[in-house]
Amino acid sequence: MDYKKYIAEKIKVEGVGTDEIYELIALPPNTEMGDYALPCFKLAKILRKSPVMIAEELKNALAPDEIVSEISAVNGYLNFKINKNGFVRATLDKILSEKDRFGAGEEGKGKTICIDYSSINIAKPFHIGHLSTTVLGGALYRIFNYLGYKTVGINHLGDYGTQFGKLISAYKRWGDKETVEKGGIRALNELYVRFHQEAEDHPEYDDEARAYFKRIETGDEECLELFKWFKALTLKDVQKIYDMLDIHFDSYAGESFYSDKMQPIVDELIQKGLLTESRGAQVVDLEEYGMPPCIILKSDGSSLYATRDMAAAAYRKKEYDFDKCLYVVAYQQNLHFKQFFKVLELMGKEWSKDLVHVAYGMVSLEEGTMSTRKGNVVFLEDVIGKCIEKAYTIIDEKNPNLDDKMGVAQKVGVGAVIFGALYNNKIKDIVFSYDKVLNFDGETSVYVQYTCARANSVLQKGGVPTSFELPTLTAEEIELVKSLSVFPETVRAAAEKYEPSFIARYAVDVAQKFNKFYFDCKILAAEDERTKNFRLALTNATLQALKNAFALLGIGIPEKM
Repeated sequence: MDYKKYIAEKIKVEGVGTDEIYELIALPPNTEMGDYALPCFKLAKILRKSPVMIAEELKNALAPDEIVSEISAVNGYLNFKINKNGFVRATLDKILSEKDRFGAGEEGKGKTICIDYSSINIAKPFHIGHLSTTVLGGALYRIFNYLGYKTVGINHLGDYGTQFGKLISAYKRWGDKETVEKGGIRALNELYVRFHQEAEDHPEYDDEARAYFKRIETGDEECLELFKWFKALTLKDVQKIYDMLDIHFDSYAGESFYSDKMQPIVDELIQKGLLTESRGAQVVDLEEYGMPPCIILKSDGSSLYATRDMAAAAYRKKEYDFDKCLYVVAYQQNLHFKQFFKVLELMGKEWSKDLVHVAYGMVSLEEGTMSTRKGNVVFLEDVIGKCIEKAYTIIDEKNPNLDDKMGVAQKVGVGAVIFGALYNNKIKDIVFSYDKVLNFDGETSVYVQYTCARANSVLQKGGVPTSFELPTLTAEEIELVKSLSVFPETVRAAAEKYEPSFIARYAVDVAQKFNKFYFDCKILAAEDERTKNFRLALTNATLQALKNAFALLGIGIPEKM
């Protein structure tokens, strides 16, 4: 049962809908007051009464029943206590019957969501800075699928621009096929870095690079072959990382895919009188909306990101008829997205309101900032590798006789990288710390995985009961069940706010409550069979909920640690 929904439907407030009441209902910090609470402070503005008076009037208008055992009004809060036995039975039955579908839904049926994420640059390092967009986008992809949406994952590859002319110039001057084939993206990056170093003394190299890129655009056979080769090498290398992170895409249509789709956008802007000239460039004036002009064509007639992104948005609407199109891109690009969303709106594209920039903060290592041009980048593959290596060392120390230590270390190491990027609110900047993310006792994926291994061990020793009866419930048991029960609404809140951190924090909260239950309540040595069976069922339900949460984040759960 959705208890919040049940309570919201009982409360009648003039001028306020059930959905609004539902959103206001929360879990009170002091559980002695109740299991759910309606803060009446926002209602005070609407009803022009004090929150205390509103809470008291609502309490008098309601009566306890078989679901809600007690209603009280305290300091502007309307508190509800749920019939504990019915609540515990209903929650555990739901989890144990629905299993890996607990928390899932069909509200997205018939709706399509496009998610543009990861969007790596061809022939450039897949570095730590790409971590957030990749795992955040991957989590949103799974969350929306879980809720029944048709989800389209798009890797909008950075495969267009003068950098490819630079690479061709560098390859023809200093490269050879055998070295590049063997070194892959790292060898290409070394050539790219060398080009920038050499070009400081030889500015004519930049002219040569622009000429090579022009030849790619005009279909020169040799330059096109090199470009395709660079692209194939990059995708082969990055696929290893996507496989480790359990990341999947339905489209790899990058910037070059839209090179022949931009002219209709430009033509429509001209036709609608939106383009004006500014210093030789063609722009859309957005001063009226508090933004600088959106440049559509540079003075030499070449396109920019905005032009290509508008063409991509129009293509996606035509191809997928999306209900929402999400762009998982760092907050530094806030202005870019505001600009081209606004231009599409001015063009009369009604669907422009369905474009959403999911902004996130930057990820850096404790060592400091990076620069691709200067060569001081940290490859994401190296970060994952180091986490796996450190995880293996810790596991070997704690449990030297564990089977498949490397397999467990991979789940722990990769999970630590993903969780480290997803645990905090997405807009926060993150300084990635190996020691912090691999802490067995902190708010980490390792802590949750270890909790699951503990639950697994209990179930292997005690068995999984086929049925159970409720004993006299302890406070620890009730608190754990309350934590488990909010998973469905947590998933929906994560989808609504584009915030997978809600699910990561849910997992930590459940793990903490389970460990308190584990230490305070005897499971295998319970005082009677009825209590033992119930506690085994509760352990099984906890393990299932944590598995579901981590599956949405893309993190594996080892059976033993």
